[in-house]
Amino acid sequence: MSDAGTPADSPAAEYRVLARKYRPQTFEDLVGQETLVRTLRNAFAQNRIHHAFVLTGVRGVGKTTTARIVAKGLNCTGPDGSGGPTMTPCGVCENCRAIAEDRHVDVLEMDAASRTGVDDVREIIESVRYRPVSARYKVYIVDEVHMLTRNAFNALLKTLEEPPEHVKFIFATTEIRKVPITVLSRCQRFDLRRIDVAVLTGLFERVCAAEGVEAEAEALRMIARAADGSARDGLSILDQAMALATGPVTAAQVRDMLGLVDRERVYDLFEAVMAGRIPDALDVLRMLYDGGADPVVVIQDLMELTHAVTRMKAAPKAAGANDLGEAERDRGRRLAETLAVPALTRSWQMLSKGLGEVQNATAPVAAAEMVLIRLGYAAELPDPADLIRLLTDGSGAVAGGSAAQSGSGQAAAAPVASAVPPRPGAPEPAPVGPPPVDPDEPPAYVTDGPPPDGVDEEQPPAMPATFREMVELFHARGEPVLSAQLAGSVHCVSYAPGRVDLRPQAGADPRLTAQLSAHLGRWTGQSWDIRISRDAGEPTLREQAGMARAERFARVAEHPVVSRVLDLFPGARIEEITAPPPADPVGEADEDEAMDDADTVVLDDEGSGGGHPESKANQA
Repeated sequence: MSDAGTPADSPAAEYRVLARKYRPQTFEDLVGQETLVRTLRNAFAQNRIHHAFVLTGVRGVGKTTTARIVAKGLNCTGPDGSGGPTMTPCGVCENCRAIAEDRHVDVLEMDAASRTGVDDVREIIESVRYRPVSARYKVYIVDEVHMLTRNAFNALLKTLEEPPEHVKFIFATTEIRKVPITVLSRCQRFDLRRIDVAVLTGLFERVCAAEGVEAEAEALRMIARAADGSARDGLSILDQAMALATGPVTAAQVRDMLGLVDRERVYDLFEAVMAGRIPDALDVLRMLYDGGADPVVVIQDLMELTHAVTRMKAAPKAAGANDLGEAERDRGRRLAETLAVPALTRSWQMLSKGLGEVQNATAPVAAAEMVLIRLGYAAELPDPADLIRLLTDGSGAVAGGSAAQSGSGQAAAAPVASAVPPRPGAPEPAPVGPPPVDPDEPPAYVTDGPPPDGVDEEQPPAMPATFREMVELFHARGEPVLSAQLAGSVHCVSYAPGRVDLRPQAGADPRLTAQLSAHLGRWTGQSWDIRISRDAGEPTLREQAGMARAERFARVAEHPVVSRVLDLFPGARIEEITAPPPADPVGEADEDEAMDDADTVVLDDEGSGGGHPESKANQA
């Protein structure tokens, strides 16, 4: 670290912010960019220095600083004035001091954000023809080069590809994707990485030592995390923290200054939510909010903690991450041992969706509370894989993916038979197997769609023997309106081929009987007598199908597997039962068994018993 500014004893000396005072002056001072330094060192050692470089990375990682160091290394003459290009500029020769003070006539810095046009680039093109005044190389540093216009880039291409031997270009940008590929192909590209939290913490410790300021290690870690990989941002925050503190820089002061959430409270909130203790979680959130915490920051911290715990769970060696304190690592390890990966990934997805809701809400704290409530209820859901295994062979465990509400923090695990008491009046448990299927149940009646392929309008069909066959005839002959009306709005009082007594419901078409007679007579070649009756008659075909469906659902609900699922998910109801045909031909005796093995029972939650989502139990 160097202070290359105005001498401290100068009358014009003013306080210099830490980001400028400790700006790296050599490659040894540059932190977190080992790959860049190694590549440039080899290039200088082998005299393979490219004529154009492009440096990219987030703000504050050292792009412009690196460009100045390269310029000093190219033009350094050493203390005795006889040195050549070097990776270790002396910092005392006239060229080094002039470049550090931004007053060298041959090292030109241009801000492309304010000089974006062709005329600005034309000045560079005209000046590259002239040799440097006092330096070895004329160096052009263009900051935020992606802001140049398309025409400006095009004007620069020829000069950039074949510059004079005494000219070097160094471009810096935070938006590398906006730089034309034609420019990138003429440059050596260096990607400056975000600086690790541990590296930044070490840098801040050295700065504090140089400034004679005491600071807590946790406070410096907070600043490093808030810097988000940027040394300049971190030094600016540290400067503010030093101005705030009357003594040592403490974690509490930094937390209040940045509006951060107490990490211990974040762990308390996370544990309460994942254990399903929603009242405790809401109390912690309200306490944080009253203390000045932003609800958006709270959700972001929960996401960060979820990610850290998941990493510890998936890769235990990552538990020693340097951006966590020892107490946080210990609590994180305990959570990783307790929580299951499905519960953690589910929490991440819900927090990620909830973050957008909190950011866009008119009442952020209310939105944050709703996110925690959803997360708390979801934490009580059993793991789907364990639930299926438990229902099929009893080997699974009902674990809500959350820490138990007891003090031990262990996940709850118990067989369904012991965890859920049998419902009153339920039949005795039977050996677990697929739910029964009624092979005699009539298929669901279809009342729309085109007539099936192969129907011959000219060939008279067989006389329909039942009312159902008569309705199916209308559907097959392409009369979906009449077919639907007969199936859903007409009661059959009596039926015989050629004579039908019907009781239409209110609102039926008054021309119904005439239409039926005309169509049936034309299709069958016989005259039909269709009469309206006042007798009640049979239920409509649609009502019959509904009653058969309800009866079948009731029988399936009595099966031990389905009964246990209904007990586990209060308020759930059977929504659908499907029986796909077997893939391979089977004998008649095995047909029902094969159909049973393929049955799928779909349960739909009515929302009355705890807010569980839709669940499916596949018996295979």
